[in-house]
Amino acid sequence: MCRWFAYISPEEPCLLSDVLINPANSISKQCSEHYLPKLLPHGEETELDDAPDKLLRMRNSLLNMDGLGIAWYTNAAENYQKSISGPRPALYKSQSPPINDFNFRSLCGNTESKCVFAHIRATSGSVVTQVNSHPFVFGRHTFMHNGVVSNFSDIRRNLTNMMSYDAYCNVFGTTDSEHVAALYMTNLTGGHDNATKDAWEKEYPIDAMLKALIATIVEILTLQHNHLGAKAAPNSLNLCTTDGEKIVAIRFRNHEVQQPPSLYWSEFAGRTLNRKYPGDPDAAHVENHEATKEKDEHGKHTIVASEPTTHDETEWNLIGRNCALLVDEFGTETEVPILYDAKLNAIDPTAA
Repeated sequence: MCRWFAYISPEEPCLLSDVLINPANSISKQCSEHYLPKLLPHGEETELDDAPDKLLRMRNSLLNMDGLGIAWYTNAAENYQKSISGPRPALYKSQSPPINDFNFRSLCGNTESKCVFAHIRATSGSVVTQVNSHPFVFGRHTFMHNGVVSNFSDIRRNLTNMMSYDAYCNVFGTTDSEHVAALYMTNLTGGHDNATKDAWEKEYPIDAMLKALIATIVEILTLQHNHLGAKAAPNSLNLCTTDGEKIVAIRFRNHEVQQPPSLYWSEFAGRTLNRKYPGDPDAAHVENHEATKEKDEHGKHTIVASEPTTHDETEWNLIGRNCALLVDEFGTETEVPILYDAKLNAIDPTAA
């Protein structure tokens, strides 16, 4: 399945190439390599084809070659438009993998941001095209997904009926993920009858973002139960959304024992990825650069990623199965459980 990477900081920008291209296990390299501490022993990640756990192989596909996308937040628009306040996402998408995309590499080498989303895609069936690449943008809000909505074609029509008109019109591709994004935006901004495009420009409390994500998952499970009953297969829903100031990420699979796709977070790795600071674990690419700042000067930040981008396990935390990670506007991280009842195949929607 897909791989994704998110970086956010209230104060410390990152150079995109420092976090997306240069690291030993950057997302650019995860097209064909994997590093999954706490799930697979180090050194065996590239042998997924021989792994005994077939579901683990499926949810951590070796090849992710079906397109890429990056969204980075910038304050440029507010300098020219009175109606805009705060950062807004710029978006680049391609149907090529990052190793073959000259424009991607040039953009990353010359762009910095305090909030970045990046995604490389392994399609679960929909066509390989730019519009189907993640992330998906709705006003100031950005969304991406790793996993699959099971039996999507069976519930797609009913799913679209639950969206607000503006959210439905902003679905340009055919993926299950973009439909989930539109349903999330509907829940975040007021529901089917009240959510409008203007509401996409607003900020919402982080608790509201989490509740909207959980409500979206509940609605998907309910549709599958009503239309398919016991025939509905489990979903893998690693979801992540941001407004440029806050992040909510969920690692979820509605099964009693099976693991969702991998998902990690770190509050330290950025200090060794940023070439302005000493201690870079991949120092070969900065060997001629004299560090300009001390490592402990690096601002507070959080990275959330399908795989660690450094090979230091002590820097990374595996997000628990059926848990959410919240990063508020001050950079405070909180991991909370999603109360899923496997016997009822249901989530307590008030848990958030």
